[in-house]
Amino acid sequence: MHSLTLKLTLAFFVVGIIGAVLVAVLVGLRTRAEFDRFLSERDRDFLVEALGDYYAAHGSWAGVSQIIAHDKRLAYYSSKAALLDAQQIVVLGHDNLSVGEKVPDARLSGSMPITVNGQTAGFLLVTSWGDSSTGPLDPRQAERSFLDSVNWAATISATLAALIALVLGLALARTLTHPLHELTAATKAMAGGKLDQRVTVRSRDEIGALAASFNQMSADLARASQLRQQMTADLAHDLRTPLSILRGYTEGLKDERLQGTAAIYSLMHGEVEHLQRLVEDLRVLSLADAGELPLNRRAVDPAALIERTGLAYYVQAEEQGLALHIEAAENLPSILVDTDRMTQVLNNLVSNALRHTSQGEVVLSASAQNRQVYLQVSDTGSGIAPADLPFVFDRFYRADKSRQRTDATSSGLGLAIAKAIVEGHGGTISVESEPGRGTSFIITLPAFQNGNS
Repeated sequence: MHSLTLKLTLAFFVVGIIGAVLVAVLVGLRTRAEFDRFLSERDRDFLVEALGDYYAAHGSWAGVSQIIAHDKRLAYYSSKAALLDAQQIVVLGHDNLSVGEKVPDARLSGSMPITVNGQTAGFLLVTSWGDSSTGPLDPRQAERSFLDSVNWAATISATLAALIALVLGLALARTLTHPLHELTAATKAMAGGKLDQRVTVRSRDEIGALAASFNQMSADLARASQLRQQMTADLAHDLRTPLSILRGYTEGLKDERLQGTAAIYSLMHGEVEHLQRLVEDLRVLSLADAGELPLNRRAVDPAALIERTGLAYYVQAEEQGLALHIEAAENLPSILVDTDRMTQVLNNLVSNALRHTSQGEVVLSASAQNRQVYLQVSDTGSGIAPADLPFVFDRFYRADKSRQRTDATSSGLGLAIAKAIVEGHGGTISVESEPGRGTSFIITLPAFQNGNS
């Protein structure tokens, strides 16, 4: 298989050869045509002047043939034309024109009048001036040698142009293919498991864009691999903790080192429920990833949706000494959602807000603009560090890597599930936060009006 460098080099060389040959041929043909025209006009003018001088000296055309025969130059030029007197009678014939023949006016087109003292003494009728034949007595030999030199120079120039095209083509081909060789090596390394590959972006053209896209893909793959490993470790941790608790209590009950009490059974039941929630959350995420998450969608009033969520957490907020506000704009358009799934999302956001807010308030709001409905959950809690904001929707992501699971009701997948559910409805979810000032989660959903969302 030929390399791309060779193919590009050959392509540039062939294009250079074709271009150089075409230029050389066209220049040669055009130069020859213009040069022949120049010589023809010069020769015609020379012959007209010589014949005019003869007539002026002799007063007639008598004996002109003998004078011309003894002058090689005049003989050559006169062989290309016929001489007529003032009455259009052939004096010197040529081709099919015989001496003594009268030439009609129709054939005088293109002839040159020979003028002596303001009077027309005759006509020079060119018949075959463009004949390119040469011979040992051809007075044009020097001019034709010059034309041959021009053609030779054009040939040399075309050859040099082709060689330059070859060199430049090779250089350009290497310039174009070098980034591709880097990309090839990097992709092979990635195929071998080394995902943290980078290539140098050398330009802003399509190849540069390809290199930048590759670097972005490599970074995303490395990030995904890291998240997968972290998720596996976190999942193992979240499974190991309740299983260890259950194993300890079941072994204690089996060995009769522990007495079965309501408190022990309640604790074991709580750990089983945690495992069940974790498995269910993983199932929901797998369905969302496959695009198979079932959604029973219907038109819902956004104000009613946030009011329902707010009422569910009103007592908890009051017990924590927090204010829970519900703010909804008037005449909000409906949204086409699965009520249970969207309530699950809002419940997760509100419970997180209450968990991370020690004082102040939590606000649920709904608004609409440009056929978009916005559901927002804001708090005045501890906030999220800027370095952690891009990852809050990652599965099992923890801002504090050293913290353990302290909330038995949380699987660590809540925000990832919320994002999957919102995107399943054709919406988006984003977060804004400032450490020490609070956090806002904004859900954007398409409005549902007149049967269209």
